[in-house]
Amino acid sequence: MPGAPNDLIVASGDVTLSGEMAGEGQDVVLLHGLTATRRYVVMGSRSLERSGRRVISYDARGHGRSMPAPGGEYGYGHLSEDLLAVLDAAGVARGVIAGASMGAHTAARFALEHPERVSALALITPAYEPDGLREEQDIARWDALARGLRAEGVDGFVRAYDMDAVPEVWRATVETVLRQRLAAHEHPLAVADALERVPRSRPFEAIADLRGISVPTLVVASRDEADPGHPLHVGEQWASTIAGATLLVEEAGPPPRSPIAWQGGQLSQAIAELCERTT
Repeated sequence: MPGAPNDLIVASGDVTLSGEMAGEGQDVVLLHGLTATRRYVVMGSRSLERSGRRVISYDARGHGRSMPAPGGEYGYGHLSEDLLAVLDAAGVARGVIAGASMGAHTAARFALEHPERVSALALITPAYEPDGLREEQDIARWDALARGLRAEGVDGFVRAYDMDAVPEVWRATVETVLRQRLAAHEHPLAVADALERVPRSRPFEAIADLRGISVPTLVVASRDEADPGHPLHVGEQWASTIAGATLLVEEAGPPPRSPIAWQGGQLSQAIAELCERTT
């Protein structure tokens, strides 16, 4: 059985990152999404540690217990540099990188910049489209969330969130999770800064850039009925562009199925199976 996590404090330029390590064995690094914390990748599941992996997770700059970035430096270039600093601090020569949403975009960029440091990729609910027609609309939505968070804290963020786009069966759960996630940040104004700046950053320039990824890759996508903010077609596009990538999506059909990305145990099992494909 894995023991208690060990704290990991990492200096990345002018930012101090807060993380933790647990378990022993093959290295798996978890990257969370925008407004989340390190808990919200495998949702607290410990099955990866129990399966013989050392799991390393950390709060992105400005999130959770990590420090804000000076000058509002929240672009994907900075996030990729942070990941490199974490790998170096944890003594990871080459690891399995699993990232959700913003974390998926960061992981893809990092794999393109530092292929020698990545043994496999789990790209969970990517949402970035280099030529996406929704980009202007999406940025306006992120800006509204930032304004709500600055003006009224968690309540303002939740009010600015488009709950009408979430199926009624999931609304109560989504609101509860949003409130829990946002309450975990020590620097909420830094999260508001990230809300404005991360969506304006580009992890890569063209979808064809993903052809440069050559390690075993799992893309976990969600159906639009449950998670419209991470469109299924984006996950499908990423999986079809990365050579040999596997696409994993929850089954279709009523009643609405909970996305795999929301199920820590099932997601951890998928990541563990990906780990077996590394060389």
